[in-house]
Amino acid sequence: MRAIIGKYLDTIDELKLEERMLNHNTLILGEQGSGKTNLACKIRNYVIDNNVPTLYMDFANSHEDDVELRYKDEHFNYIRFEESEAFDAAFQKLLDAKKHIYMAVDPKYFAKRKDERSKLSQIISKQELLDGYYYFFHDIENLNGFYTQFEDFLLYMLSFGNLQKYGFTFLAQPHETFENPHLKLLFSFLFLGKCSNANYYNTAILKTLKKNKFLYQYRTAYPTLLFNEIISSMVKIDEYVPEL
Repeated sequence: MRAIIGKYLDTIDELKLEERMLNHNTLILGEQGSGKTNLACKIRNYVIDNNVPTLYMDFANSHEDDVELRYKDEHFNYIRFEESEAFDAAFQKLLDAKKHIYMAVDPKYFAKRKDERSKLSQIISKQELLDGYYYFFHDIENLNGFYTQFEDFLLYMLSFGNLQKYGFTFLAQPHETFENPHLKLLFSFLFLGKCSNANYYNTAILKTLKKNKFLYQYRTAYPTLLFNEIISSMVKIDEYVPEL
């Protein structure tokens, strides 16, 4: 079981993933080159080791040749989203076999109107996925356009936590968009649970961290008088080197 992913910088303890994270959401904020993909791969390995299939959505729409080598293990099944019968058949075949899926996605396929529900949202809301898959959302660089234009995606994210059996991991750069109070509250709710305020992360601090170092925050499993306490620690994630 690949549970140990790094170490705490303020203690001698190892940073270890626990089973509860399979059912909780994880938000990874970091600049380009900060180690987000490395951390997500560590989480993916842990989910795989727990016999839970994964759907990894790459919103940079990467070509298969451009996907990082660390993802190209025996569980790597690449597919590129398109609105076609051929895609539907290929995707359903992977889903029926409960394969791990790496899906390249152009965000333009999300609906641009509030009253629309895109084919993309319909596909990733399939009941078989919601009941049996752990999701990864790997965000694109243009966060401002992504969150303001693709309202279909935001509505999907809001309802997602109530529909899915397992949790999901969301990777994004600490764009100033995340300092928008409404968006900050949305992500605090999705990833930390019900909060009394929206000040649990500061993107200015995140921009100063070195590669593979993160401000790790999680909500405790035991309740306090008002809500479960949020614990914060500095951690360093081990670099994942795939076996060739």
